[in-house]
Amino acid sequence: MVVMSKGFGVFSVPEYVECLLGGGGLVRDSEVNVMEVVGILKSYGVVLDAYSNNLIYIAEYQFLVFFPFFKYFNGKFSFKRLMRHWWHDRFNFEYAEYCVRAMMWHGGGGLDEFLDSADFQVRARRVIEARFKGNFVVMGVDQLFPDFLTEMLRVSAYCSGLGQFWRVMADIFLGLSDCYDGGEVKSIPDVVEYIRAGLVANAMKPISYAVRVQEEVYEIIPQSAGLTFLADVAVPYVEAVFFRGTPFHGTVSYNAQAYQIPVDQARFQYGALYADPLPIGGAGIPPTLLMQDMRHFLPVYLREFYCDGVRGEDDLRVKICMSFQKSMFCVTTAAILGLMPFPRDTQDSFEEGVNRVYLQKWMSRLEASRLQDVNEV
Repeated sequence: MVVMSKGFGVFSVPEYVECLLGGGGLVRDSEVNVMEVVGILKSYGVVLDAYSNNLIYIAEYQFLVFFPFFKYFNGKFSFKRLMRHWWHDRFNFEYAEYCVRAMMWHGGGGLDEFLDSADFQVRARRVIEARFKGNFVVMGVDQLFPDFLTEMLRVSAYCSGLGQFWRVMADIFLGLSDCYDGGEVKSIPDVVEYIRAGLVANAMKPISYAVRVQEEVYEIIPQSAGLTFLADVAVPYVEAVFFRGTPFHGTVSYNAQAYQIPVDQARFQYGALYADPLPIGGAGIPPTLLMQDMRHFLPVYLREFYCDGVRGEDDLRVKICMSFQKSMFCVTTAAILGLMPFPRDTQDSFEEGVNRVYLQKWMSRLEASRLQDVNEV
């Protein structure tokens, strides 16, 4: 098995392709990198667990609510929790909604296709009529703006889909940490294989969504739609959040004449694999919220590693972001290998050629990413 033991230097698509075909990963294999990746994924798993629970709660209990003031309380409102909420002693669930909006904006996958289908329109109409039966004001607004309430249900459907996806990923990341603590995971290829196996094991897990109105259950995304975890939610999530993302306010000009934002969404490169860690911690940068949440759940060994640096905890969010990018390259590697057309170690020349072309396309997309940067640290 070929394992990357040192940095590649100048980014080379053929070199990375050979490494992946040989059983290596995109991130350089070292004890420090393994410790960083596993440690940050443990913290991320705890945060994703909270994000997942909240998104599913919003989807099931806050759908078609015009002013969901208490959507972040998961149905457990109290004055004490309200004070903690206002003091920001809480999870920053706004980041989860940022990811929902990014997925909706970029679309793609079976979930997006279903939410644009006639079947969804019919199901949404049933829920809307049941929810606002006898409410002439809302139904009057619905007549004037027929897509308004339907779009609210689309958002709820994305909340449910992303919540179900994160539920699986949280379990994978926390399980990975347990294996690392038990000495079963010792290298970056071990990390990638564990995540890949988790993705493959849950690949066909059905994605569905139903709500209750007046004790009657309405299926908005039925299991008969055939939506699954990997193809219809995981892949669009990677595309929208890892690769494309959205331009961060204050870092680029939104002036069309400045040409700093591509006209074509497919050319967006603002995702987690491309973002500069230095702005993390600045106001208006969505990942700042995620880094702030993860800092509360860092394993002792990772926090000690950060504290040994020159600035100690003064640049903690930046350090977390750098480790997080390493981990996301590992997750991306696992997703790429999990979707590979043929087994990585195939001996058939035709199948090997197809795999090689497949990997070359992925690596070409990563040429402008921070892959070289994370391998130089």
